[in-house]
Amino acid sequence: MFSTILVAIDGSEISKSAFYKALDLAKAEKADLHTIYVVESGIMAPGPVDATWELIYQRLETEGRDVMAELVEDGKQKGVTVTSHLDVGHAGDTILKTAASIGCDLIVMGSLGKTKLDRLLLGSVSSHVVNYAKTNVMIVKN
Repeated sequence: MFSTILVAIDGSEISKSAFYKALDLAKAEKADLHTIYVVESGIMAPGPVDATWELIYQRLETEGRDVMAELVEDGKQKGVTVTSHLDVGHAGDTILKTAASIGCDLIVMGSLGKTKLDRLLLGSVSSHVVNYAKTNVMIVKN
């Protein structure tokens, strides 16, 4: 039914739940599984980047790499190869761009990100993806 699945990860518990649902589905369908972690560029100030913003970016990038490394290992233990992607940009647009570039036929993501403040400041990434995706989208709720 599905051959390539992309799951959006932000380090939250709901995104990890989405990953494990996608992992089970990928194993059952013998599908390729990809993860994506997007460092949201909307939190970066326009103009020159000072040391504080650089430290925040580095922390988010490190968190993304650490979370994805853990999930890649969990996939390996279940016999599923997981390809990870780390990018910077508008989260919703970047997820959609990656989905198109890998030819995925299912995007899996959590219903909410890390904080309600993120939703207020950045808009709902899941809503954006649902509205603009050219493929199937599965939203995982708590």
